[in-house]
Amino acid sequence: MSKTNEIINDSWLVEGNSEHPFVIAGPCSAESEEQVLATASELKKYGITHFRAGIWKPRTKPGGFEGVGRIGLDWLVAVKQQLGMRVCTEVANKEHVEAALDAGIDVLWIGARTSANPFSVQEIADALKGNDVTVFVKNPVNPDVDLWLGAIQRIERAGIKRIGAIHRGFSQYRKTKYRNAPCWQIAMELRRLCPHIPMICDPSHMGGKREFIRPLSQTAIELGYDGLMIEAHRCPDDALSDSKQQVTPEVLNSIISTLPKSRREGFVAEELNRLRLAIDNIDDEILSLLAKRLEASQAVGSIKRESGVPFFVPNRYDELLSSRGDIGEKRGISKDFVVELFRLIHSESVKTQLKS
Repeated sequence: MSKTNEIINDSWLVEGNSEHPFVIAGPCSAESEEQVLATASELKKYGITHFRAGIWKPRTKPGGFEGVGRIGLDWLVAVKQQLGMRVCTEVANKEHVEAALDAGIDVLWIGARTSANPFSVQEIADALKGNDVTVFVKNPVNPDVDLWLGAIQRIERAGIKRIGAIHRGFSQYRKTKYRNAPCWQIAMELRRLCPHIPMICDPSHMGGKREFIRPLSQTAIELGYDGLMIEAHRCPDDALSDSKQQVTPEVLNSIISTLPKSRREGFVAEELNRLRLAIDNIDDEILSLLAKRLEASQAVGSIKRESGVPFFVPNRYDELLSSRGDIGEKRGISKDFVVELFRLIHSESVKTQLKS
């Protein structure tokens, strides 16, 4: 990805209260003009300069609240004109882009479902050509850094100069405590590939519950993220969409007032956190492989029991330690360490076979 492209400058990111991180805030969905203006007014009181609200809402199943549509653009324009805030909304197709640009919306973002579809992203990129607007790209629902990078590249090739990435977490087959698993290492990899692209964290969608917003925001800032996108609603419990992950403007202010300013300039701390997350990810892979190895050992044990073969075979044991030690040494790992490691692994494997 070209590093000569002009991206969002630092002054845009720190505009407003320089003591706190850059924050884009507002309700998940625009529900009425009164709700939009009232929420925006409260947010502005706390120093928020960028107001977000979804007007086209992709829902997993039909029948839910799918947004108010184009009329919501008028409400965002009212926020811009009456309060002087920059306004932001999600676009998912050519018609959305054209309507938002005609209305003078300042910031567009591409949602996770859309960024997972290269055809949809290209349609949006084509509609953006020749326009001067800020565009953020949320990570795709799939935990795939190349898919995320590809979406950003399509927007860049459309000539958009101000591009940012939004990390909102990834869908996982196995449920975690979060709505969308952070998979921080994927965002860190995108940062490594595109160090010139500002990274915003969306702890609302990542956590799925308001109690996760503060700790996830803290982690993001400690990792050197450039800002946050947080859903705020004047009456969160009455929200027509994603009520559990929204907070009041007052609570939002309480959260961000406890956070340090974005520490992207703190390279050493950021690099340490990146490496620690990478180590955590590698450890997880190691443990997954060990679990698979023990499953294979259990199957071996069943065959040995049925055929009367001894569970412990000295020659196989000696060969295992020797060969693994040699392989480890060739890869720059202490042979003694590898041999001791595989002594423990073999011992656990034999225990597993005896239980099979």
